[in-house]
Amino acid sequence: MEKIEVLKRCPMFRELDEEQLELIASMAVSEVYEVGESLGKQGRAQEKAFIIEDGLVGIYLELGPMMHRQIQAASNFELVCWSAMLPPYHMFSTVRAIETTKVLAFNGLELAQLCQSHPPIGCKIHRSVAQTIATRLRSAYTQLMGVTAQD
Repeated sequence: MEKIEVLKRCPMFRELDEEQLELIASMAVSEVYEVGESLGKQGRAQEKAFIIEDGLVGIYLELGPMMHRQIQAASNFELVCWSAMLPPYHMFSTVRAIETTKVLAFNGLELAQLCQSHPPIGCKIHRSVAQTIATRLRSAYTQLMGVTAQD
């Protein structure tokens, strides 16, 4: 699938016009992650943000050196590893491929700089990142309430 088509289907870039999408597409690099490979690791600096083109990743909370729990999943056209765009640029969870996953990878700092130098683009992208964070928080809260309600 063409980069522009992937971007158009991603909620993060849906509001951008063709010229803006072409600028964003020029920053994207296609990458493939095999089952078990990490896209980002909890507590570590994150350099890349990803839009999943095709595949499935798990979002895990590391609870200790030998224990982790999958809290969510993300699939086609979703944003993962958004921490690469926002200070302090550290991951709050681990993201790992559950199946072979093709992504569009972005240098997070370059994307953040683009948002600053092009305010109309930045406003739309940051609004979408905020919506992604809010959705994931709501989902985690709902999951937590289900767990505590069973106790």
